[in-house]
Amino acid sequence: MNSKKVDPKDIYYDEEQETLFKFPCEFPIKAMGRSGDELEIAVLEIINRHVEDLPEGAVKFNQSSNGRFTSITITFTAHSKNHLDNLYIELTACDHVLYCL
Repeated sequence: MNSKKVDPKDIYYDEEQETLFKFPCEFPIKAMGRSGDELEIAVLEIINRHVEDLPEGAVKFNQSSNGRFTSITITFTAHSKNHLDNLYIELTACDHVLYCL
C-alpha cells in the first residue's frame, strides 16, 4: 500500500481541493456513541461503504470508564477531501453516532 501517515511537513493548502492535507494519506476518524451492537454495526457498515481494503488492526474500540459510551477509531487511507467529507456526512447523519471527530 502506498500510503503514509500525515507528517506536518507534508501539509500544505491545496486550493483545488480546499484542504491542508496531501492525499493519499492515513487518516484516523473517530465515531462516538452509546455502547452497544447497534453503534458498532452502523459505524462499520458506513466505513465499509467508503473504504476499500481496510487493513487488519485499523479499527480500535474504547469504552468510557462507566461503559456507557464507546468510541470507534478507524485509521484508513483517505484519497481526497471529498472522500473524507462523504464519510463524515454519513457518520454524522447516523442516529447511533453522537459525535464524530
